[in-house]
Amino acid sequence: MNYILFDGPRRDHLLPFTFTRPVAEIRVGIMTMRERWAAYLKVGVTSLTEDYLRAKFPLHIESENVFIDASILPSNTLLKAIGSLKMGQVLMKDEMVVAYCSASVKDNAQLSVFEQIVFDQTLEQINNTWDIFEKNTTILQSDFDFLTKGRTSCPIPKTNQVIHPERVFLEEGAKVEYSILNATDGPIYLGRNSEIWEGSLIRGGLALCDHAIIKMGGKLYGATTIGPYSKVCGEVSNSVIFGYSSKGHEGYLGNAVLGEWCNIGADSNNSNLKNNYAKVRLWNYATESFEQTGLQFCGLMMGDHSKTAINTMFNTGTVIGVNSNIYVPGFPRNFVPSFSWGGASGFSAYQPEKAFDVAKVMMARRGVEFNEIEADILRHVFEITKKWRKY
Repeated sequence: MNYILFDGPRRDHLLPFTFTRPVAEIRVGIMTMRERWAAYLKVGVTSLTEDYLRAKFPLHIESENVFIDASILPSNTLLKAIGSLKMGQVLMKDEMVVAYCSASVKDNAQLSVFEQIVFDQTLEQINNTWDIFEKNTTILQSDFDFLTKGRTSCPIPKTNQVIHPERVFLEEGAKVEYSILNATDGPIYLGRNSEIWEGSLIRGGLALCDHAIIKMGGKLYGATTIGPYSKVCGEVSNSVIFGYSSKGHEGYLGNAVLGEWCNIGADSNNSNLKNNYAKVRLWNYATESFEQTGLQFCGLMMGDHSKTAINTMFNTGTVIGVNSNIYVPGFPRNFVPSFSWGGASGFSAYQPEKAFDVAKVMMARRGVEFNEIEADILRHVFEITKKWRKY
């Protein structure tokens, strides 16, 4: 059987991260949604997403396919239900399409003639951007259990002080020296060729993905994911960085999500708690308004390729779009549209070709080429986000 993850109705609620990727490429826990489904299903999985993203994320379709909502996490009961689907059947949870079996892509109207199979068990789902950090503790633990079951960690160097070493796992090539690793509140997972420099204080859960680095004196806790090839220092709490991003200096990042190719300048900070302790409202692209998260702690959401200068400050519940550059003193507003250039004193449009020059240099530093496929995606994002830029 061929498996395809479709974006589903939660896509717009997961912007700005889904401006530049399918829902399946969102990272939470240790893995992306696609990597997790591929690991559970033990087969390759592709994505059904927006047309402008398909050159980078191609769809593979066969005569028999199972389409699964990419915002849903796999479980043993769900895998069994999906594995039992026959052609022309759709798996439903209340009014939500969970999965369906078909020779081709179907919309909701076409699915209305499919035989409905009811799924009456609990589903775990990423519904909103803040779920990425809010649910990271439980998903990271689940990923850790799945990936390390029946396996033995590489040796933990004796220069470290380790609490609950049975909950610390080092993949091949992982390095950590002269640091404190406390896995009391959650597991600590070090991916292939990742590295924790000396003097770091780590309180699990932590997922340090392949080739990622925590620099000297890093303080990370509560469960945090550092995606592949990212570099981090300073204080980081309950945050998720998708990959290839840098927060390489002091400063606080808490209850936050950063996309890929972001850079946080030295001594930049985000607030994650309002002075009056009120619940946090966050910009929602789907409704084009600020909506309640129900959370008391909620920090920064930053789309791909966005950057800050040194000493940048963000209010509680700030959303930054794709390819924005924040560089002047003071707190910028709580919603900064994609391709914005400026800060608290005002913004102007950040023209794509100038942004591309920066992306080429940053990506080359990680050994990745900025090609026309990437450029076309970002040009499209520039066009579809114009309505939010008033400059």
